[in-house]
Amino acid sequence: MLGVAAHAAALPHAFINALKQARIPLDHVAVVVQDLQADTPLLAHQADAAMNPASVMKLVTSFAALQQLGPAYTWSTDIWTDGPVREGVLEGDLIVKGHGDPSLTLERLWLLQRELRALGVRHIRGNLLLDTSHFALPPLDPGAFDGEPLALYNAIPGALLANFNATLLHLKPNGHGVDIVPDVALPGISIRSDLVLSDSASCNGWKEAATPAIPDPAKQELVVSGRYPARCGEQTLSLNLFEPVVTFDFIFRGLWTEAGGTLAGSTLPGMAPSTPPLLRFASPPLTDVLTSLNKYSNNLMTRNLFLTLGAQAYGAPATLDKGARAVAAALTRRGVSTHKLVLENGAGLSRIERVSATTLNQLLRAAYASPLFSEFESSLPLLAIDGTLKRRFNGSPLAGRAHLKTGTLRDASALAGYVYTASGRRMAFVILVNHANAKQAQSAQHVLLEWVWNDSPVQAGPP
Repeated sequence: MLGVAAHAAALPHAFINALKQARIPLDHVAVVVQDLQADTPLLAHQADAAMNPASVMKLVTSFAALQQLGPAYTWSTDIWTDGPVREGVLEGDLIVKGHGDPSLTLERLWLLQRELRALGVRHIRGNLLLDTSHFALPPLDPGAFDGEPLALYNAIPGALLANFNATLLHLKPNGHGVDIVPDVALPGISIRSDLVLSDSASCNGWKEAATPAIPDPAKQELVVSGRYPARCGEQTLSLNLFEPVVTFDFIFRGLWTEAGGTLAGSTLPGMAPSTPPLLRFASPPLTDVLTSLNKYSNNLMTRNLFLTLGAQAYGAPATLDKGARAVAAALTRRGVSTHKLVLENGAGLSRIERVSATTLNQLLRAAYASPLFSEFESSLPLLAIDGTLKRRFNGSPLAGRAHLKTGTLRDASALAGYVYTASGRRMAFVILVNHANAKQAQSAQHVLLEWVWNDSPVQAGPP
């Protein structure tokens, strides 16, 4: 049992039945539903139990970020030249310092380099020095969470982060096998395709069939094996292959070379000088970052944001402890309880993170009372319209009438956010399920959402 269970009499009968059909006991479920104009909840069941919220924890980090940093906050990636620039040639090193920008995609890194070329740097005869000192992290194993180290959702945070740490491989059937072409060059890494074409009638599951592995790190050989359905045609495989600074190096060099530049030296750790940078490249504002982060439940962006909060509150270098303290302090300042709050990385990619439905409800209500409510709500997936909710609850009358953050782990399923009822009321909505059958909870979530949307009177169901 996760906590002292409240009486179930207030829960809708249809919701209780849906949980029973999913074989999920009521004492593994927490619910809070409250009209944002009311002083007390309409429904509250196990509201104070400490539950694993999965990615719904991103609401906590997002709320803290808006309150602490403000909607216009931007990250910077700074560049210095250590040597003179003559006729487009840097006679020295290029120094790059990252501050944890989670939005430095391929396109934005290309724009950064374009600005650098506009400042006269076309060729670099020295080294590429990368300063990652803004973050101070212990060794992190990307496979520790679930044994899937190459999965993008397991990518570890970094002060210099490019393209969500994704290495893109283009798989191209050639009639007798499958060629593999990386999106950008991977110097020193050889790629071997052991993929065998199959006559499978379906293209479903091709990603699971294509199994990448680096069997011998000393050889730096990437091998992709398995059976690949010929009818799939060309596909792209996105992998978390390297540490963030290594991926940044590959992408930076690849884009620089594609644009006609040269970089003669090695890539080395470095420290930025105390002088103003030659180029300060700013990220999009926090509100734009939160939209990508929440709508697509991006763990890596959230983890970088979590660390940024710590550095901004308590000074660089950023640490996980500073991030946790900064988030808790931001909630406390807005009157949100942190009594049951346990933070590890702020993204919900954790077996130990915990929060209560009461805390989430208080947070949703505090956000609603904030001048930044529009920025917070609009960052959440719109039910049956976009983000992680685009393919859920299709055909429901609730389509487009709820902004909700999703959360899913092996034994956790959660939804939290705002629901607009048929009569125009705005409700805070939280449901957390922690159980081995949590993946079967969607039907019960659907029932409860439609009950709220219908402004239904409470009908007691048997506990």
